[in-house]
Amino acid sequence: MAYVRTVKTASGATAVQIVWSTRRGSRSIEHLGSAHDEAELAALKAAAAELLSAGQAILDLGVAGPSGSEPLPITSSRMTHLWDGLCAAYRVLGFDSVTQGDNMFRDLVLARIIEPTSKIDAARVLGEVGVRAASYATVKRRLPIYAQPSWRQSLARASARHAGLGPASLVLFDVSTLYFETDAGDGFREPGFSKERRLEPQITLGLLTDATGFPLTVAAFEGNKAETATLLPVINAFKTAHQLSDVTVVADAGMISEANQVSLQAAGLSYILGTRIPFLPDVVREWRNKHPDMAVPDGLMLTQPWPATSSEKARGIPDRVIYYQFRHDRARRTLRGIDEQAAKAERAVDGHAPVKRNRFIKLTGATKTVNRELEAKNRALAGWKGYADVGVMPTGGVCCLVGAVPGLDSSA
Repeated sequence: MAYVRTVKTASGATAVQIVWSTRRGSRSIEHLGSAHDEAELAALKAAAAELLSAGQAILDLGVAGPSGSEPLPITSSRMTHLWDGLCAAYRVLGFDSVTQGDNMFRDLVLARIIEPTSKIDAARVLGEVGVRAASYATVKRRLPIYAQPSWRQSLARASARHAGLGPASLVLFDVSTLYFETDAGDGFREPGFSKERRLEPQITLGLLTDATGFPLTVAAFEGNKAETATLLPVINAFKTAHQLSDVTVVADAGMISEANQVSLQAAGLSYILGTRIPFLPDVVREWRNKHPDMAVPDGLMLTQPWPATSSEKARGIPDRVIYYQFRHDRARRTLRGIDEQAAKAERAVDGHAPVKRNRFIKLTGATKTVNRELEAKNRALAGWKGYADVGVMPTGGVCCLVGAVPGLDSSA
């Protein structure tokens, strides 16, 4: 059995619901909507009546019903709360003012938020929301305006103002890739490096955000452009757009190529790189010799100047200062991994497990042994991390952390 009921809500509106019940006493309630006036209430009741009579044949007795008893036609509907909320957020971010009230651009942006789809299909999304969309021909006429660098820069400035970007801020940079369902490249969409080993043409996106992940600017590059070659154009454009004089780049060594280091130095940017430690540093060995019976304190930082070699200077690599930091949690994770790898190596040497890729297995001809020297070296390095500093970060400088945008996969 099913019937229609109306319920007063806390906001004072009238909710229209269909109650489906069974003889066993269970029931389910289908909420159709809330009415704020008599016209909306009548429309919802008419919609409920149509749902209840769906699929039922009509017995024509030749008797006309009283005037006004026929179902009310629903001429349009609108997702008011969703659309008004998105429009309010758009205005709060300042995009409405910097685009001078361009409603078509706003509609395209908000349609993509509701359902990521193509420009031509955005008209369908907007129609379902209850918003009249511009024609596709009008969209194509406006695209050259939206593609101008000044248009993107104005949006980036609005984002920076909303994020409160100041003279002393932390920003994050990372890259991702977008693939296209086509077989041939066109000079911009090109096959490139893919962690998923995909062969389709792609483009590379560079995203700069604040410390919370709020987007500040985005740039697109050719799909076959190396990730390490995307950093400098984005940083320079961001520096120019916001008139920043002091920017320090912080990155892992794998994100910054040697060519990038030279370019950063030439651009007057200081940078801090996470470095690999192939052997026990002299300053760490000296500290251990001076404190033989003392555990390494958590957070201990040791400094060691690192002059550039003649060949590095010839390539434009400057002198550096390396900071070695020790962390208990890092040491715990590393030592646990060493224990597991050493145990696997022992089982393989004893013939109880197959020989697989294991750095602690030493092969001399047909003889297998556990490489205890390598194990001891790795245990001595557990917990230490090196950071190479080139140039001192000035007071109030913007710090850019590379490869750390939250939630951004490197192969989208």
